[in-house]
Parts: sequence; structure tokens; C-alpha cells
Amino acid sequence: MPIYRLTDEIVFPPPDHAEPDGLLAVGGDLSAERLLLAYRLGIFPWYSDGQPILWWSPDPRVILEPGEFHISRRLGQTLKKRIFKVTFDSSFAEVIRACAASPRKGQHGTWITTEMMEAYIRLHQMGFAHSAESWLDGEVVGGIYGISLGRCFFGESMFFTQTNASKVALATLIQQLITWDFHMIDAQVTTEHLIRLGAKKIPRHIFLKRLQAALRYPTQKGSWNNGS
Repeated sequence: MPIYRLTDEIVFPPPDHAEPDGLLAVGGDLSAERLLLAYRLGIFPWYSDGQPILWWSPDPRVILEPGEFHISRRLGQTLKKRIFKVTFDSSFAEVIRACAASPRKGQHGTWITTEMMEAYIRLHQMGFAHSAESWLDGEVVGGIYGISLGRCFFGESMFFTQTNASKVALATLIQQLITWDFHMIDAQVTTEHLIRLGAKKIPRHIFLKRLQAALRYPTQKGSWNNGS
């Protein structure tokens, strides 16, 4: 099946038209309207500098149930000691830039291009993109960012410069999502790290049904900057 080439019209082909590797479409732009539509349809952009924008909807999909997040003994001890202060939405741009700069095992460069950073910072300013930051001695030493729609959080990337800092940010975020009765965190694709944290694979058609159920609820739009 030929790869669908997007035009200026804000539309996507059905996710089940994706290639076996999950690639669904190419082209288009990273406007807020297009990005929000993509996430609502279970589609996300992922590409590198020098490539056109690539849109994906993999099968299976990897999700993390908020109540199934695995807290290791070491992480539990770190949480109890309150080594890090965690805030929400206080340094979104810093978190996404740190994620872009973080080396990834088996990867050269980053998929978080300048264009991607600018697009997600716009979504943050609109109240749809959020971050959780771990602080130590007045500096952000770990964090996670993603998109929130309805009762689904779409996790995009994490970084750390201190051991367990990103996991503490994620654990604190998950506790907030549990309070708000979020249904799931979309982790998009599989990594061993995510599986160790409790993520699991589900068929795309099940993910899409669960996503539509989560989208029936209002979005927690606006700043989540309440500290913790």
C-alpha cells in the first residue's frame, strides 16, 4: 500500500492503513490543529532532521496503566527520602530541550528536531502539553513531557542527569494522573526500560477503542503548575 502523502488539508488516513512498521503518512506540518487531530486519532510524528515529517500508528501499541506503574525498591527509597523536588509545567521548554540533547542508546542524533520543539512549546502555551520536572539544588535534573487529551496522557520523552530523577518525575506525574482518573499513558513504542516500569503491548484496535473512551472526558487544559 503506498504511503499516504498529506496535503494542506488537515486530515489523516485511517490508522489501520499504516505499514507493518507503523508508518502511516508523510508530509504536512506540525501546526497545533494537525498535531491535536493526530493524537486524537492515535497517530504521532516521529522523524529526524533532513527527513520529511513522518506520521506513525504502530501495532501493537505500548501503554502504561497508571495503577500498574512498577516502583522498584531503589526508586521507592528515593521517593521516601524526597531527594528531588517535583513540579509540573514550571520548565517545559527546558525539559524538552534536555530531552533533545540526551544521548539515546543505539540512536544517532535526535528525533526531537528544532521544529518539533517549537511545535510542542506552542501546545504547552495552549495548555495541551505538560511537563514534570525533578529539581536538585535549584536545577532541573530530570523530567518528562507529553500531551494530555481527555483522560489519556501521551508520553513523549524523558531525560535525567541524576540517577532516578526522571523516574521520580514520572512517578509523581502518575500519582497526579491517578487522582484525575486517567485511563492510560500512551508510551507509543516498546523499549526494555518501559517494560520494566510496567508498560505493556496491546493491539492497535484495542488501543484506539480505549483512546476514544478516554477522549469522551474533558481535557485537563491549562497549567498544571501546582508543585509537589
